Amino acid sequence: MFIFAAKLFILKFMVRDKKPLILVTNDDGFQAKGINELIHALKELGEIVVIAPDGPRSGMSSAITSYIPLRINKISQDKHITIYSCTGTPVDCVKLGVNEILNKKPDLVVSGINHGSNSAISVIYSGTLGATLEGCIFEIPSIGISLTDHSPDADFSEAVKIGKQIAEKVLREGLPPGICLNLNVPDERKLKGLKICSQTKAFWKKEFVKNKDPFGETIYWLTGHLHNEEPHNTNSDEWALEHGYAALVPVQIDMTAYSMIEKLKHWES
Repeated sequence: MFIFAAKLFILKFMVRDKKPLILVTNDDGFQAKGINELIHALKELGEIVVIAPDGPRSGMSSAITSYIPLRINKISQDKHITIYSCTGTPVDCVKLGVNEILNKKPDLVVSGINHGSNSAISVIYSGTLGATLEGCIFEIPSIGISLTDHSPDADFSEAVKIGKQIAEKVLREGLPPGICLNLNVPDERKLKGLKICSQTKAFWKKEFVKNKDPFGETIYWLTGHLHNEEPHNTNSDEWALEHGYAALVPVQIDMTAYSMIEKLKHWES
């Protein structure tokens, strides 16, 4: 009887140990509704460790903290979910998770769900995608998820649903080294579907509002609107979002413009 019980215990331990380890982060802070809805959905897929900023860190891109010591605070822990807050950036959260906090390499990194779109050129500025790319640098399959609604109490139900489906596919099929995924979901009560897209050629215009502070000093508030240079490109992420589809863009960390290498060869000395 004792031997049978011991074998059963070992079997349970092995099964538990084989559950995927999922590192979750974001750039809106660990208390944001988007990340908490995501955690609730992903807990069915594996062991969840959340390492997220202690407050909003939007627009951080791939920024890291180099001159200020970082602090980690364990917020909560239960059977399958552990939540930490971090004083650093989204990329700091991933770096600390992989290097210091976790006892093994995660099977998946998921960043989000962001409050606001990270389509088109916003992928360059986004802290959500900064963390996603950092997971990719560690050769961990990584997904960034964003909802086009900026409001703190946005309805994340469709973003959670499709985000979980993508996470399941990535855990099952993997991703090539150097490739991660950028998922943007429109603020729709019901999606028309999912489209695999390219990043829209677009840029921000009229990016600042000039004003005065109470002391009469000039100040600038970041604002602006996205100018879409290819509004009729049905393969682009902006077109998909505007027409009620979730947009999934494969993103690579190798930014080499290979088409220019031969053209620049005559510059060599």
